[in-house]
Amino acid sequence: MSSFRMALAVLALSVNLHSSSQATKVLTGTDVLEAEGFSRLNGLQIGLITNHTGRNRAGTSTLELLRNAPGVRLGCVFSPEHGLFGDVDRKVASFVDPKTGLMVYSLYGETRRPTAEMLAGLDALVFDIQDIGARFYTYISTMGYAMEEAAKSGIRFIVLDRPNPVNGVHVEGPILEPHRLSFTGYFHLPVRHGMTVGELALLFNEENRIGVKLEVVKVEGWRRCLWLDEMDLPWVNPSPNIRNLHQATLYTAVGLLEATNLSVGRGTDTPFEVFGAPWIDARRLAKALQRRKLAGLKIIPTHFTPTADRYEGKPCHGVRFEVTDRERFRSVAAGLEMARAVQCLYPRRFQIEKLVNMVGSEAVVQAIRNGHSVARVLEAGQEDLKRFLEVREKYLLYP
Repeated sequence: MSSFRMALAVLALSVNLHSSSQATKVLTGTDVLEAEGFSRLNGLQIGLITNHTGRNRAGTSTLELLRNAPGVRLGCVFSPEHGLFGDVDRKVASFVDPKTGLMVYSLYGETRRPTAEMLAGLDALVFDIQDIGARFYTYISTMGYAMEEAAKSGIRFIVLDRPNPVNGVHVEGPILEPHRLSFTGYFHLPVRHGMTVGELALLFNEENRIGVKLEVVKVEGWRRCLWLDEMDLPWVNPSPNIRNLHQATLYTAVGLLEATNLSVGRGTDTPFEVFGAPWIDARRLAKALQRRKLAGLKIIPTHFTPTADRYEGKPCHGVRFEVTDRERFRSVAAGLEMARAVQCLYPRRFQIEKLVNMVGSEAVVQAIRNGHSVARVLEAGQEDLKRFLEVREKYLLYP
């Protein structure tokens, strides 16, 4: 083992997870790259795909690190949905960064793919963005599209990997139907995939036959069972409405409802911790969900008035959630139970057909509409999930 690798191994040793005062030492791909002196990028003209989540342990942005790295030429920057600073909830324009003079190309504006003109003169694209483990979180689609364009231009693609903050163990279907690929569904993933962006890049490249020259700078010290608050890494809001690990944990439950005519708390202080609508009876809905005995979840009637997004300025009534046991909590199953409860109580008001946009399976939505139990619905998709898990296994980088 090299002296550098030995130093990393010592630095990333697991400490006592049962102690509330200590956490596991984890180095992201960015930290590893920095510790190596950026040698992998020596002599290269780089395009950096990043946002505010791309940073080292000390909080220095990857943009600043690469701009000042010896032997590295940073040619331009690409930003995903929500922009370079992660604070925009609409289309994002490209701009020249006044601090660095670099062109920042938006991949959530006039185009969602880097064009050949944007890539001209680059030797490699470097990707450093924090994902949260949900199929419909668009950062992984931005990565997939950029990998495709890098392959066409014959340039390298380097992923600075980061841990999956909601652990890399729990995987839940349904699998995205083949004809539903979109910006919120780049690949036939289950709703909760349990992978890192580096692992996903390996899967996308091979299974989609992209053929880009790919390199993943692996995380050091992370194990699949770890949640973000069990590591010594800081929380950074990955997008404007995911503001803590609790909301990230609930995202693959409440987020399933977002395309329907329910508010999921955007425009409140608790996005994805609540859902409701002006036409819902909060206590009635809470009781209906409590009867379902959803593991690891406390359900409380609530009332809220969004200041933005759906039902802006209108009092909404619904439920609030507290995750009491995240290891037992099955977010996707819980989200489907939420949809089924609203469908049972308000079949003429609830636009259940729009659930397919996030669930990704017409068969699942139709089964819920027909009154089938969630357990039965998910059981019907077990063979598809099993096949995915067999494919997924080939690309896992961490124990």
